[in-house]
Amino acid sequence: MINTTENNPTLPAARLSIRVSEVNPRHHLWNNNGTWWIHFTEHLADFTKRRVRRSLRTSDELEAVRRRDQLLGQLSLTP
Repeated sequence: MINTTENNPTLPAARLSIRVSEVNPRHHLWNNNGTWWIHFTEHLADFTKRRVRRSLRTSDELEAVRRRDQLLGQLSLTP
């Protein structure tokens, strides 16, 4: 499967669309045959949106939550 988060200089700047759910600590995560994945939506400057799905490459739920938080933190800091 192709990860859609690779940097592509031809794409316009994106704004993340993420929800924080205190009642669901696995929000944005799903387990696909033992491997945790993240999914979220980017809203692009040209008024289109892109759904991003990326493997977190772990079978451990706590590690997946940590990697999700780290990835979303990095993405929200980029211009």
